[in-house]
Amino acid sequence: MTRPTRTRATAVGATGIAAALTLAGLGALPALADEAPEQIVNGGFDSGTAPWWWTPTTEGAVVDGRLCADVPAGTLNAWDVIIGQDDVPLVAGESYTFGFTASATTDVAVRALIQEPVEPWATQIDERPQLTAEATAFEYVFTASADMEDAQVAFQIGGAEEAWTFCLDDVTLQGGAEPPPPYEPDTGPRVRVNQVGYLPDGPKGATVVTEATEALPWELADASGAVVAEGQTVPQGVDPSSAQNVHTIDFSAYTTPGEGYTLTADGETSHPFDLSGEAYQDLRVDSLSFYYPQRSGIEIDDAIAPGYGRPAGHVGVAPNQGDTEVPCAPGSGCDYSLDVSGGWYDAGDHGKYVVNGGISAAQLMGIYERSTHAPTADEGALDDGTLRLPETGNDVPDVLDEARWEMEFLLSMQVPDGEPLAGMAHHKMHDAEWTGLPLLPHEDPQPRYLQPPSTAATLNLAAAGAQCARVFEPFDAGFAAECLSAAEEAWAAAVANPDVIAPNTGVGGGAYSDPNVEDEFYWAAAELFLATGAQEYQDAVTDSPLHTDPDIFRPEGFDWGWTAPLGRLDLATVDSELPGRDQVRASVLAAADDYLATVAAHPYGSPYAPSDGVYAWGSNNLLLNNLVVVATAFDISGEEEYRDGVLAGVDYVFGRNALNQSYVTGYGENAAENQHSRWYANQLDASLPNPPAGTLSGGPNSQTGTWDPVAQENLAGCAPQFCYIDDIGSWATNELTINWNAPLAWVTSFVADQVDEDGGPVDPPTGACTVAYAAQTWPGGFTAQVRVENTGDEPVDGWTVGWTWPGTQRFGHGWNARFTHDGASVTASNLDWNRRIAPGGSISFGLNGTATGTAHPVPESFTLNGVRCE
Repeated sequence: MTRPTRTRATAVGATGIAAALTLAGLGALPALADEAPEQIVNGGFDSGTAPWWWTPTTEGAVVDGRLCADVPAGTLNAWDVIIGQDDVPLVAGESYTFGFTASATTDVAVRALIQEPVEPWATQIDERPQLTAEATAFEYVFTASADMEDAQVAFQIGGAEEAWTFCLDDVTLQGGAEPPPPYEPDTGPRVRVNQVGYLPDGPKGATVVTEATEALPWELADASGAVVAEGQTVPQGVDPSSAQNVHTIDFSAYTTPGEGYTLTADGETSHPFDLSGEAYQDLRVDSLSFYYPQRSGIEIDDAIAPGYGRPAGHVGVAPNQGDTEVPCAPGSGCDYSLDVSGGWYDAGDHGKYVVNGGISAAQLMGIYERSTHAPTADEGALDDGTLRLPETGNDVPDVLDEARWEMEFLLSMQVPDGEPLAGMAHHKMHDAEWTGLPLLPHEDPQPRYLQPPSTAATLNLAAAGAQCARVFEPFDAGFAAECLSAAEEAWAAAVANPDVIAPNTGVGGGAYSDPNVEDEFYWAAAELFLATGAQEYQDAVTDSPLHTDPDIFRPEGFDWGWTAPLGRLDLATVDSELPGRDQVRASVLAAADDYLATVAAHPYGSPYAPSDGVYAWGSNNLLLNNLVVVATAFDISGEEEYRDGVLAGVDYVFGRNALNQSYVTGYGENAAENQHSRWYANQLDASLPNPPAGTLSGGPNSQTGTWDPVAQENLAGCAPQFCYIDDIGSWATNELTINWNAPLAWVTSFVADQVDEDGGPVDPPTGACTVAYAAQTWPGGFTAQVRVENTGDEPVDGWTVGWTWPGTQRFGHGWNARFTHDGASVTASNLDWNRRIAPGGSISFGLNGTATGTAHPVPESFTLNGVRCE
């Protein structure tokens, strides 16, 4: 923050503070030990106000023996109004008691700090006391981390919309305190379960923390307390990721649906859980509806997102400077401005980043794309009217409406024609300086700048734009064409500028530097090939060393910094005529086998086991992306071991972990609720909400070099799974981001698709039929012949055959059937004379169609009367 100007107090006075006279009397703090020296001068204001000072935005005076000050209305930040004292000595390693009594004429949260008096304002203590009209004593204990002769005590009291009065008394800072006890997380019962629930017919695992080395008896009880199953634990020894001695429990054999089950072992009873899949249906909606209140440039309607309504952020309404005409950052080498309004705020700050936005939009579009081809997917679950967003009712799947909000922002970040590096994408845009917490988007006063283009951002635009062209073509051909044009232009620009790397620095926004863009080239080439079938992109795919790299799927998972697996997964699942596609699909199965082995070996059932044992920033999203690979293997193969691997692996996120912590807000008995955010800041300001239900925390981060002050103070020496704290100040372990919620939504949607009417896994339906599809093609068109055979024992009396083309094919006219079509989706129904297909018999029909480009991939999935053919 900018160092405040301040006025030193020199005399006693009572100027304009009449409201303070009506406050309740102040109670003094308990007296401290006589030998402890007092570090605060005139903390009781018995000698007037000196040496206390205040910023010019207020004026202090002694009223009834306390220092009171009027706080003006309309300030934006807590530090816009400060009362403080300088030159407070601290000794490193000494423990201090910091106390004061304070009140306010309105219920309000303030900041009480002891810190450096100059930038970077490193804090020794940063507390957020909640003040009321009743004078309340506050006391905190801390251990100084550095010697300081000139520490500053500061009460930051600005940021309120309405004027109020602050009163302060009995300020004390004394050494000799008992050191504060080390932070010990409350891990609850030692039996760790998925607190959200298990599918009745799916795998069910739990973990017991115990000193026992021999097997222990366990009991499963229903909501009434009746024991319904029992068995013996399996000792696993000491788990390196938690440094705990643990046993595991497998109660998969019990399949009766119900609510309020508990597991008991070694004298401990777990949090309650359900045997039902219903919660995953709700979480699919919540995890995707998370994106609407993350939107920039639009009013968030409280009727759509109850409790989260707020004015539009960054639209140029004061104090915002707006995103409608954002200039290039000073010294960046460009001199234009762009309208980059819209998009999603990346995380808990007000920045917007192309490398995070690209993978996030891609995975949301991937959720929709999976729904169109995966055997167990329920396409209707993502249809128009399924999410909480304003575009409902436009005949476009809601998940695509949400993805489009970000795609339009990504398109706007492209360097205009005629400018240096035309066609590339600006890496990011954000505030000139970091802002404090809390700060709603529409209250952000900072100037905002376009940061220079980068190859990584440009390839994110190319990849996401190509995927956009595929998925939007049936709903908005014009927008799909715009996406494809931008994607191809971005590809050409990246090829011409392959090594423009974003610097690893960030002020006002995260750096997101990525020195290796080989993976982004592979991902972009894959998506462009799948969108166009062009030889140029096919060659870029097959010539990439990553295309045959067996280690493309890493134990550490993938994210914005390693995107090659996204290309491999889409090449495996989106129909195309790629040479060697069987080998691509086999590589996904092989990677899934490795992750299954990790799940089986891990005593907490986690699919995340980084090779160096270090849990990375955002470990939960890396874990979930490993499950995306396993789920994709199930979609490809139909082998139940992969589905069960996903169902077992997701338990970790919902509470089967060392902390007994569900990392998703609103889901589980002990769910995270204080993720790092400037506007979901209830921990700092009771008038603001917690993050919405369905928001994922980043999770354990044992990379100590990336820690924030909260983590540094509380997590020293933690085992990897314990390197987490549910505190709004811990951005390194407890942040929320758009790219972390994307795999949560992807995996949750997959799990929801496995739930049948009884809450159990769905078997991929296959009918007693086979389909042969043959096409003769030419540039711009094709003729297809379709033959359907009844392989069952009963005749089919009346038939409808359905499929979706994965490419640009579109129906023209046909014969021997009645046809209906909507974009790439086609159904063919019987005529009167060919309605019956005898056992072992077949019918045939044909059609002519159009297509752009030269790619005419064959549909992989056909249905007969709504059931998928073999």
